[in-house]
Amino acid sequence: MNMKVGKAMASAVPSRNSEQPAKGRGEGTLSVAETAPYGGCRRAAQRRKADADHVARAAKTSGRLLAALAEAGAYGLCDPTDDGMLVVRKLRNGVSVGAGRFALVLADDLVRNDLAHWERSASGRRVLRMSAPGESHQRRLCAESDAPFLNQHHETGFATRQGEAGPARLRVVLDESPLDWLRRRKDPDGAPLIDEAAYQAGERLRADITAAGLLPSVTSRWDPVRADGGPRGPAEATDRVIAARQRIRNAFEAVGADFGDLLIDLCGFLKGLEVIERERRWPPRSAKVVVRIALARLAEHYGLESVATGASAARRIRAWQSVVAGATSPDALLN
Repeated sequence: MNMKVGKAMASAVPSRNSEQPAKGRGEGTLSVAETAPYGGCRRAAQRRKADADHVARAAKTSGRLLAALAEAGAYGLCDPTDDGMLVVRKLRNGVSVGAGRFALVLADDLVRNDLAHWERSASGRRVLRMSAPGESHQRRLCAESDAPFLNQHHETGFATRQGEAGPARLRVVLDESPLDWLRRRKDPDGAPLIDEAAYQAGERLRADITAAGLLPSVTSRWDPVRADGGPRGPAEATDRVIAARQRIRNAFEAVGADFGDLLIDLCGFLKGLEVIERERRWPPRSAKVVVRIALARLAEHYGLESVATGASAARRIRAWQSVVAGATSPDALLN
């Protein structure tokens, strides 16, 4: 057979590697090569879902670690028996007890997100403690659904207030006033820093300062404006404002001028103890002592006592005026 004829017959026979229509395949069915991109998309979606599940599980475990660090006196330290683990301990009745064991990478994740930080303890050990942003984040996670952002930035609670329609249970901001902080904090003996009489005296002075309008206005005013557009003058003050200013004047005369300036910063401008110490250049932790004395003088002026001992032992008030003899200056107390 001629060589040219053989080559022509060989070229006419289809080879096994050439494309052939698949048997039983419909017209709209794709080949394996054509469906490869769709299989890659499916595998990528599965990987993304697995990564999302892993992130969710890690966030849940990190949340448990953050909740463990939120306990009173809680701290974390590296496990001496395992370099990759973290042991959390907390105080219970003055005794350090275990609060959980977590992976060390979770602690690094909290530190990376500024929810916790490493510090050196008094014994020189490297311990993990919750940071201020971590406390805010934990308060938001534990908050009720109606006010998560309010709980994130403030410590809130519920209190019963008397309104026009009767008593009502309202949500209040517990850390708004330094008086609330002083009443909730305990001294080494377990007693509050200020008693109930001092707290009620400070709140009464705060209400008078608000009613008297002595604080500067830093936002827009929504009270009614005069029809003629003229400015408000001192003669336009109502009897309520005049009475509140008179009560404040009597209180400051009773406690003394130096204590009066301190009380208007504490009860009026709501300045914390650290701010008061820094502005007056007092020694650290000295404002607690001076504030307790000032509030005790104020409670004595209002006739408030922490314990009721009966009419025979009670201090008799003959007139609505109380003068404390020999009022001591706060600066003299610190010297």
